[in-house]
Amino acid sequence: MPKLIKAVTVKKPVHEVFEYLDEPTHLPEIWPSLYEVKAVQVTPVRRFEWLYNLGGKRFAGKTETIEHIVDKKIVEKAQGEIESTFVWKFQGENGTTKIDFEAEYEMPVGLEPKFEKFLMKRNDLEADFLMENLKARLEV
Repeated sequence: MPKLIKAVTVKKPVHEVFEYLDEPTHLPEIWPSLYEVKAVQVTPVRRFEWLYNLGGKRFAGKTETIEHIVDKKIVEKAQGEIESTFVWKFQGENGTTKIDFEAEYEMPVGLEPKFEKFLMKRNDLEADFLMENLKARLEV
């Protein structure tokens, strides 16, 4: 299962960063190929549906928060046409926040090996853009 690990430091207090990422409707603002988040449910567990563009093909799924520690950590499990786990960790210091992001995902079934290599490279670049967009969005 491919895994991505990225980090960025943002010039904002940890609570502001956490609150921003804790709201699923903000994700399409920063995640390049995530173009819709809908049907957000907050209690008893945070869940939402999403639409994602992967290599020109539309994929749909649902995400559920499986661990939630305010200002420290969010772990989400996505299921549907793409299975993945996302971990966001937050460390605040002197008005800045370091965000560590991990994504572990399965490739959609039936991909040709050469297309799978392309998607792995694309996902790595997209994760870079995700972190850059997060920084730019929060430091406005």
